[in-house]
Amino acid sequence: MSYNIPITKVEQSRVDTLDFNNIPLGTTFTDHMFICDYENGAWVNPRIVPMGLIPTHPAAMALHYGQAIFEGMKAYKDTEGEPMLFRPEQNAKRLNLSADRMGMPNVPEDLFVDGLKELVSLEHNWIPPKEGSALYLRPFMYADEPFIGMRAATHYKFIIMASPAGPFFSKRIKLWAEKQFIRAALGGTGEAKAAGNYAAAIRPTELAKAKGYDQVLWLDAAEHKYIQEVGTMNIFFKIDGEFITPELDGSVLHGITRASVIDMLRAMNYKVIERKITLDEIKIASENGTLEEAFGTGTAVGIAYIQEIGLEGETIHVSDQSPVGLEVNDTLNAIKTGQLEDKFGWMLKTRKQLA
Repeated sequence: MSYNIPITKVEQSRVDTLDFNNIPLGTTFTDHMFICDYENGAWVNPRIVPMGLIPTHPAAMALHYGQAIFEGMKAYKDTEGEPMLFRPEQNAKRLNLSADRMGMPNVPEDLFVDGLKELVSLEHNWIPPKEGSALYLRPFMYADEPFIGMRAATHYKFIIMASPAGPFFSKRIKLWAEKQFIRAALGGTGEAKAAGNYAAAIRPTELAKAKGYDQVLWLDAAEHKYIQEVGTMNIFFKIDGEFITPELDGSVLHGITRASVIDMLRAMNYKVIERKITLDEIKIASENGTLEEAFGTGTAVGIAYIQEIGLEGETIHVSDQSPVGLEVNDTLNAIKTGQLEDKFGWMLKTRKQLA
């Protein structure tokens, strides 16, 4: 199904005021946003309007009961300057996985993708040209029904907004293995991109940074020994020539970059194993020299190379180089920008909408 999405344009774009060589992280937004309402059991009135404030009742249920989910993705320009989306249908599927877990309605996948295409088409001038930069896209849904009571809401808003993003620095990162706070437990909301998951991670992340680390290495809730994720990323370890990544057990996010990296590594003839992996196993591999490299994967950073893991009283050295991670990162970026053939069929080209 194709949706008719009316567009109300701004009188004058602000894109000329942006210094593309110095983009402040997460504070600059494009001229427009996509909005759709859920009421009476259906999604209605999809539209693109000027970016602005959204009237919200103080009793909006998301503010009290946490029905709020989101996605993160990016738009790029190919070698011909055409806007490109990376696997948007997978973000649509994951948003609905989150919605199911949080008792929220599904967004039709074609509505999700059509909304993205129309918005990116309109805002193509906001896509930064600098290598490593992109237009960050934030689709999200929240309960805006004004009601004080514990039940699923009956009214929601689905919105897509966009923010130009510069390249993330590529320094090797240090992780703190967190054994007091947890990110997710079996049966919880770990595999959903629920807003509350990230709120609960803020304090332990700040504590880790105060110790001199960049991110938290999250462990399982029951025994604090099985590795789950790193910061807001999935994680891969290369041990004795093979890659290992934590299995999707309900507490690990279904990372789209994770899935893509698995496909790429296997295409490069590496063995990739999805299973439980303990912190002790990583420590032993580091000590006996079989731990070759490790990296995190995610939409925002792409590939984050890991140098060491800290825990009470000791440090696990991971590696000072990540040759495979670097190759994967370069290849993935080349596919996203049309510099390399997309043999996986991941990229969706949209069009540039004339002003």
